Amino acid sequence: MSVGQVRVAVVGAGDVGRGWAAMCVAHGWPVSVFDSEAHSLSNAVEDIATRARALIELGRADPAVVESGLAQLSVGRSLLDTCRGAQWVIEAGPEDLKLKQKLFEAIESVAGSARAVTSSASALKPGDIAARCLRQERCLVAHPLNPPELIPLVEVVPGPMTDGAIVEVVKGWLHALGRIPVLIRKQVPGNVATRIAAAVWREAIDLVLEGVIDVDDLDRAVSLGPALGWAAAGPHLTYHLAAGPRGVSGFLQHLLQTFEMIWSDLPTWTQLEPEQQRKLINAIEKAYAERLAELRPARDRRLGAILRGMEEARLGGESTT
Repeated sequence: MSVGQVRVAVVGAGDVGRGWAAMCVAHGWPVSVFDSEAHSLSNAVEDIATRARALIELGRADPAVVESGLAQLSVGRSLLDTCRGAQWVIEAGPEDLKLKQKLFEAIESVAGSARAVTSSASALKPGDIAARCLRQERCLVAHPLNPPELIPLVEVVPGPMTDGAIVEVVKGWLHALGRIPVLIRKQVPGNVATRIAAAVWREAIDLVLEGVIDVDDLDRAVSLGPALGWAAAGPHLTYHLAAGPRGVSGFLQHLLQTFEMIWSDLPTWTQLEPEQQRKLINAIEKAYAERLAELRPARDRRLGAILRGMEEARLGGESTT
């Protein structure tokens, strides 16, 4: 293992766990993967290798480094075998509080030398996840977005007992992996990215179910509209820039009433009834029927191109992201 690399244990071989593993492998880090469900491990190594090598094609990884990482990739025979010697244990199990609490308890019993134990939870609070652990100072949430190996944002959420020095260690590891960590200062369900995504998706679902727009046009309206602007500047800076030299004060002066009118008309429902679920599923499947095999790599190519553009802008001296 080279200087600066970290030995990682990934507990959970679902899509997020495999994304974490592909990310670490692509940087040459030694990774061991474990899942108590045998079917989750059945093709894990093959899928992780595919995802790591895809980063080479997208210009996101060095071939020699990827192959070095893949040579050190292993499947643990047990949780103990997986976590032995790991400096960083990444829990990537299902979004179930009781299950995550049991996993963290089990990890604590076998990963005594680990500096940090992080959960990939998208909506659960780190204090709740680590509630049964004795060493809560090394426990926190590091929540990636999907696909983890491509999207650089990772939400870092300390629990009430998390050591601030450990938070900085994890942020350093994330930077070394080419991630951009953002610190969530207050525990709220869903962190930040998931809350924003949930709010936008509710509106997107409602517009489709109400017959305002078809699924594929809705996706274009978001990805080529606000999402494109937000990728460059985020929502606050976007609106701050929209009114020119007057900034957000001028924007609110002229458009606040318009936004308030729209807010008053937004849906407020909190659950999808079975019939609504069926209608939504049918609409999405109709829009993208039998095209997932081609749509996934196309999505990844677009993400790679967007990231390259953003990195080139930063190299040119821009620092808005």
